[in-house]
Amino acid sequence: MKPPATKPARASLKRIQVCRARAQRGSTAIEFALLFPLFFTVLYVIVTFSLIFVAQQNLTLAAEEGARAALNWQSNTSLQNALVNRGNAACAAAKLMIATLAQSAQCTPSSAPCGPGNAMQCVNVSLTYNYQANPLVPSLPLMSFTLPNALSSSATVQLNPENIQ
Repeated sequence: MKPPATKPARASLKRIQVCRARAQRGSTAIEFALLFPLFFTVLYVIVTFSLIFVAQQNLTLAAEEGARAALNWQSNTSLQNALVNRGNAACAAAKLMIATLAQSAQCTPSSAPCGPGNAMQCVNVSLTYNYQANPLVPSLPLMSFTLPNALSSSATVQLNPENIQ
């Protein structure tokens, strides 16, 4: 059986615990200061790539809507004129769909024969956003190697030549 602790022994034990607590004071702040940059970087990368994915989805949606707009009849004088007018209308609709997130995207319409026997005509709407020149958020050092130079999307619609003019 252990003898009961005396008052001086308890006091010295308490003094040791107080000294240890004083020695640990500030360690939480130092640990936070060391880990905060890592956690901030992870959060920043998540936000950056999320915005890139949102911009890519926005470009895809705009290209699809532009291709649908190419199905609408446009005034024309010839088949080639009709395809050019439909391509221009497709780009106008695509640019209306682009949100402020990727408003500086470039639209390029093109038309070419497609389908069996080249009887059908296809109108292609291509959107390109130069991400390197217009980043959505500033990049951290060394992060620019992982970011895309450009975002792009395209959509194609097939037109029957009998219904174009």
